[in-house]
Amino acid sequence: MMRPVAIAALVLLAGTGRADTPFDRLVEPVNEKMCKLFGSGGFKGVVAYGTGLVVSPDGYILTVASPMLDTRDLRVHLYDGRRYSHCKIVVVEPELDVALIKIDTKEKLDLPYWDIIEAAKKPLAKPATGVLAFSNQFEIANRDEPMSIQQGVIAAITKLQGRRGIHEASFHGNVYVLDAVTNNPGAGGGALTDRKGNLLGLIGKELKNELTNTWINYGLPIQTAVEVEEKDGKKRTVSILEIVQKKEKYVVVPRERTDKRAENYTGLVLVPNVVDITPPFVEEVLPASPAAKAGLQPDDLIAYIDGEPVESINQLDKIFSRIRPETPVKLEVRRGDRLQTLTLVMGRPLKKAPAPPK
Repeated sequence: MMRPVAIAALVLLAGTGRADTPFDRLVEPVNEKMCKLFGSGGFKGVVAYGTGLVVSPDGYILTVASPMLDTRDLRVHLYDGRRYSHCKIVVVEPELDVALIKIDTKEKLDLPYWDIIEAAKKPLAKPATGVLAFSNQFEIANRDEPMSIQQGVIAAITKLQGRRGIHEASFHGNVYVLDAVTNNPGAGGGALTDRKGNLLGLIGKELKNELTNTWINYGLPIQTAVEVEEKDGKKRTVSILEIVQKKEKYVVVPRERTDKRAENYTGLVLVPNVVDITPPFVEEVLPASPAAKAGLQPDDLIAYIDGEPVESINQLDKIFSRIRPETPVKLEVRRGDRLQTLTLVMGRPLKKAPAPPK
């Protein structure tokens, strides 16, 4: 018996007149290889839910990198209603803006999954290709409820020039630009397929086009690979396929900062930056510094800058490096269980920063 959401989606597509796979036989196999993700959120612009693709029978899940994953209670709901808590983050690849997580259980799962190796062997889909977007946008689905489905076409293939407020997208490679409103809250990490259910890509985040300041609806091709240059000058290719194949053996090599300017002075000493998504907790505030004058205190968590969420220390560094000296910046910090709004006036770069107090 077809579920109500699947029936509604079938009605929406009934007039397409395409000789593709019958829709009722396509929906179920796709849903079986997807999952709903639930993590941290509650701040402005940070939803606590998302979507993932199951990419191995033992519970590895591919999704977009998101502050939603930054929680000790990352939960996964499978298509059949099974729920798993305390899932672990295996990889966060900043160059591709994707993440790989693992259901942490001793249970033998044997899940239906997307064969990323086979999908990556196929050529990119061409513009005008009809597509379907499966995701848990707006948290409509829960437990065993099916994903929301939208139809559209690939309008173009072009380089991503996107940002969310002051946050520039870390990935700038080619993406599928879609003629459908697919990139809604919770949709990131969903499946982009052709109208026969073959996997084409991963639905991206909510971003605005830097050139037009309009929202972008896009998908990251599953074949995506980018070349990066390491600190020693050697070049290295990173790809979605490599992440899925190597899993725990995949190593994220720290990249050198692209902004070569001297760091602006704030007087903030943050906690050790041990992973790519280390939250920007304040460890010390240097006396008489811009941070001290703004009222920042140890143990504050910097949650927003000018109304946009801050995901990590790495992101905070990039944002601060782009702000001109003597520019006032509105910070929202979590202090205890409340948000405090503070104004930080960025200081000029110092030749030698003062040492933290002992």
